[in-house]
Amino acid sequence: MAIYESVLIIKPQLSDTEINELVEKTKKIISGDGGEVLAEDRWGRRKLSTPIKANREGNYVQLKFNGTPSVLNKLDHHCKVTDSIMRNMTIRVEIPKDKKKKVKA
Repeated sequence: MAIYESVLIIKPQLSDTEINELVEKTKKIISGDGGEVLAEDRWGRRKLSTPIKANREGNYVQLKFNGTPSVLNKLDHHCKVTDSIMRNMTIRVEIPKDKKKKVKA
């Protein structure tokens, strides 16, 4: 398993309740296939540098999670078929080498 960070840009027309439901559904997709959500950070509504589908703003949500390639495939598919998600980007987080080494006593 590897650690990933995913940023979702959600349509600004959605209410807070709808955004919460969408984020919870996305977290269930990640955890449903053996992944584990480590952190969730909501950045709120922000202005976009260029319009996406005639929207000048978007609600940003960042998810940090452990997962396998099958989790990434399911997350990518979910983001593509969900109309409320305008854009998404997932990257693999590299763990610094000094964090990987165990301290000898």
